Amino acid sequence: MKYNFSDKVSGLQASAIREILKFTSDPEVISFAAGNPAPEAFPTKKIAEISADIFADDPVLALQYSVTEGYTPLRNLLKEQLEKKGCFNPETDDLIITSGAQQSNEIACKVLCNEGDTLICESPSFIGSLNAFRSYGVALKGVEMDEDGMDIHKLEETLNDSEGQKVIYVIPNFQNPTGGTMSREKRKAVYELACRYDAVIIEDNPYGDLRFEGEDISSIKTMDRDGRVIYSGTFSKILAPGLRVGYACAPKEIIQKMVVCKQVADVHTTIWSQLLCYRFMTECSMEEHISGLREIYRKKSGLMLDNMDKYFSEKITYNKPQGGLFIWCSLPEGSDMPEFCKKAVKDYKIAVVPGTAFMINENDKTTSFRLNFSTPTDEQIVKGIEILGRMTKEILD
Repeated sequence: MKYNFSDKVSGLQASAIREILKFTSDPEVISFAAGNPAPEAFPTKKIAEISADIFADDPVLALQYSVTEGYTPLRNLLKEQLEKKGCFNPETDDLIITSGAQQSNEIACKVLCNEGDTLICESPSFIGSLNAFRSYGVALKGVEMDEDGMDIHKLEETLNDSEGQKVIYVIPNFQNPTGGTMSREKRKAVYELACRYDAVIIEDNPYGDLRFEGEDISSIKTMDRDGRVIYSGTFSKILAPGLRVGYACAPKEIIQKMVVCKQVADVHTTIWSQLLCYRFMTECSMEEHISGLREIYRKKSGLMLDNMDKYFSEKITYNKPQGGLFIWCSLPEGSDMPEFCKKAVKDYKIAVVPGTAFMINENDKTTSFRLNFSTPTDEQIVKGIEILGRMTKEILD
């Protein structure tokens, strides 16, 4: 039978990351292509203990239907924490628990955008959110990035040339895929432009707690004076992604619409996972736990960068992130980056992600690729970077 797919999905393609990951089933392949937290970062023993207590104390609560907005004690605790950071105004804002931050971003787009409305993203950006936005038929526009975030002049040009509802999607902290951090000055500039052109900002912050160098920079949400910032957070990078617990903080009117859309999507996020997150936050020292995560990623990032400095061709450039999970590398101008990535996995058994996977438009060019340092073991990092470095010298030098 020939199937006629809807316009919303007919143009969507399988993630290039997932295609690369197919090669990682080969036990000889060392993968730098994932985006997962480090396995040693999971507090598995404590999660097991809390889960046992939940099912011993109140199994029906964990297994029964619940409210779409989320488990009330968890919501209240998150509101309190966000208020202390200046990211929640109890008079104007509300909060919903979602199935990961990606669902927050997807529902926000559904709530705000009609087909043809403008959604502006950093270029490159997170493929999961990009595909979610594409499924709603928005006019997706990319803005090139400097080392400290979006090119503000090009952002204003894009806003000025756009029609309909305008939404700006940004990942200010340790961006996926570049690992870059938006400066305080650019966060302020993005917000001021949003005010000037009557745009809404989706501020996605999955990696903010994973800073291992430098000083924290306040979220764009802390600048929000007139209710135009939606803040997305998640437990995926600080507890476990398999829990699928995220949240969105936004003006009450937006949250009300997001609740209705979530009811249609999945009724509510798994209550057991929400209970677990709440119990972990209240029974454990989150400060100590996050400090441990930062130390893990500081060491793994440093190990990868030290070996890249040692083995990579000098013609390869790369950033040194202050947090998060990724390093963004660039081949010289004119290089065939997709062929480089294919050759790496097929001939050298090293999997990396081609930068084209993160571009806004199919025809956008890039010579960059993404490395992940969180998932591989230390031994794999040392061995894999030495092999990849040898490849770069054989091809480029």
